Amino acid sequence: MERTNSGLSVRRQCLLLGISRNGLYYISKGPSESDLLVMRMLDEQYTRAPFYGVERMTAALHACDIVIGHNRVRRLLRLTGLEALYPKPFLSAPSTEHRIYPYLLTGVSIERPNQVWAADITYIRLCRGFVYLMAIMDWYSRYVVSWSLSTSLDATFCLEALERALDAARPQIFNSDQGSQFTSRAFTGMLEEAGASISMDGKGRVFDNIFVERLWRTVKYEEVYIKDYQIVADAIEGIGSYFRFYNDERLHQSLNYKTPAEVYYGRCSRRITEPELDRGAAPLGDAAGTGLRLNNTAAFHLN
Repeated sequence: MERTNSGLSVRRQCLLLGISRNGLYYISKGPSESDLLVMRMLDEQYTRAPFYGVERMTAALHACDIVIGHNRVRRLLRLTGLEALYPKPFLSAPSTEHRIYPYLLTGVSIERPNQVWAADITYIRLCRGFVYLMAIMDWYSRYVVSWSLSTSLDATFCLEALERALDAARPQIFNSDQGSQFTSRAFTGMLEEAGASISMDGKGRVFDNIFVERLWRTVKYEEVYIKDYQIVADAIEGIGSYFRFYNDERLHQSLNYKTPAEVYYGRCSRRITEPELDRGAAPLGDAAGTGLRLNNTAAFHLN
């Protein structure tokens, strides 16, 4: 749409494109203050009890004297991208036009860096809004290879993070859920061009990507909830600083008290195998590591 230096009026351009002029000039107001408050409470409750569905989330809010209905809770959970971690018939919302790949990690022993990478997206609250965080993690070392923030769930910020990760290294297998950002032709095509085998979590299999789920809880408890970011810039600075600490300084019990960077860069020789995944929330000490060197591995996408 060109509003200046065009031989066609805005009305004519809208007609040719099949869009309304009202839609062209509409500016979204974003979530209300009350919605933002409820979303913050939902995020904290989800981090404490990720197995809570709509019914339990609604009951938890009622216990805090919040008058709210199931439909509104369901809508806000969808907006934040939060979904209960229990087996159910449909977990993600891939595009019907996108190919779904099989899960390749059943019984696989994770023995070296860059053997398996995994990716996921989570909601990060702000004082007056929210952003989405996407990260790519090396399963063997828990090292976060790349990450990116965005104000929307558009696939662009995921593609940017993947491109930077592939500039640094190439995985043998890349695992994700079946969300449309990861099933898009642009995303899978980039992985295929890099020679990576694509693995996707199966429907009803909530523990296929458990390491990244643990990563999100660790980031929120140790960084996001403590800092309580006011604006987007605070989130970019805070998460970037935390990832540097997490990769290079934070010791991991699951890595024999070494840092993800030590293991990822080959300064640790122990063999790590895929653990037996329990169905409860893991202790924070066992949570997957985050930590990120910010050598061109992070970006922010604004829509």
